[in-house]
Amino acid sequence: QVQLVESGGGLVQPGGSLRLSCAASGSIFSINELGWYRQAPGKQRELVALGFSTGTTTYGDSVKGRFTMSRDSAKNTIYLQMNSLKTEDTGVYYCYAQRMGGVGSWGQGTQVTVSS
Repeated sequence: QVQLVESGGGLVQPGGSLRLSCAASGSIFSINELGWYRQAPGKQRELVALGFSTGTTTYGDSVKGRFTMSRDSAKNTIYLQMNSLKTEDTGVYYCYAQRMGGVGSWGQGTQVTVSS
């Protein structure tokens, strides 16, 4: 199993920045996909950023150029740097990991609210 714990959410004004963290533990050696999804009220969960074991990262169209995902392998932690935040970025952000064999794990989520 893989356990994921997010942190760093909060309230920020439009145009501001926020950094989320996700610490992974457990069978991390088996992870081949690791990243972030988000869910706004009344909407489906959508991709924010997803990194692959090949080293590539893919971003959702709505966050390209504004969000950057990075990784600290020594700490088994990934980060999501969010810049130029918009009100439509509001939602619960979930860390996601997929292990070899297709088994997925989700964190508990962290709330991000962009509002003036």
